[in-house]
Amino acid sequence: MGGLSLPHLIILALVVLVLFGRGRISEMMGDFGKGIKSFKAGMSEETDRPVSAPPAQLQQAAPPPAAPQSATSDQTKPGGNA
Repeated sequence: MGGLSLPHLIILALVVLVLFGRGRISEMMGDFGKGIKSFKAGMSEETDRPVSAPPAQLQQAAPPPAAPQSATSDQTKPGGNA
């Protein structure tokens, strides 16, 4: 139940042939094949390129100067009551 048996697959194939026609399906499959060939050619061009040296690493900037120590509780803060 719920599976596709051989008669179901045959009927499905006939419906697809009637809707799209034999020429249209072969045309679509040809375009699909051309796309795969183009993809493979693009991938081979990527791997055929000579490997260039990685760009020089940026020199690390000096760490920022340490922030001044915050006021302790013994000192009065500007604008505050002592």
